[in-house]
Formats: sequence, C-alpha cells, structure tokens
Amino acid sequence: QVQLVESGGGLVQPGGSLRLSCTASGSIFTINTMGWYRQAPGKGRELVATLTSFGFTNYADSVKGRFTISRDNAKNTVYLQMNSLKPEDTAVYYCIYRNTLDYWGQGTQVTVSS
Repeated sequence: QVQLVESGGGLVQPGGSLRLSCTASGSIFTINTMGWYRQAPGKGRELVATLTSFGFTNYADSVKGRFTISRDNAKNTVYLQMNSLKPEDTAVYYCIYRNTLDYWGQGTQVTVSS
C-alpha cells in the first residue's frame, strides 16, 4: 500500500502562482511515476503532468510553459509549480503514484478567481 498526502491548494487570482506538494509513504519502489491529474466540476479527470523516477516528464498541452513538475526522490515527494494561473485551471488536483498499481491522493482544491 502507498499513502499520498497533498498540500498547497487554495484561492489565487488570475496570473498568480501556487505550488502543490505530494509526499508518498508506505511500500515505495525506487522505479515509479508520480504526478498530478485534475478534475473540474462536470468534467472527467485529466492529466496535468507526470515525472518518472528516471526524469522523464509528460505535460498536458494546456499547462506547458506555465506549470513545472519536479521531485525529490529522497523525500518521495513530487511538486507542481503553477504559474500564470487561469480561471480554467480551477479544479481539484489529485496526486498519483504509479508502479504496478495506481494510488491516488485525496485531492486538493485550486481555485483561480478574481
């Protein structure tokens, strides 16, 4: 089992920044993928960004150039730096840990509004 604890969500004005963090604990394998998905009201869950333990990244087109994913393998923590936030970035953001199975965090709300 893997447990994920997220933090860093909140309310921010358009053009602002937020940094999300997610720490994994439990049965952690060295080789894994961690990242973020999001779900806006009335929509399905969609990829935001993922980062493998080898350093390969994958970003949604909608966030390229604005969001940056990084990780600290020693702390089993993944970060999502979100800049130039837009109202359409408003969603619940979920952390994912992926090895042989997918594990999800509880979600953290990000609201972009003036």
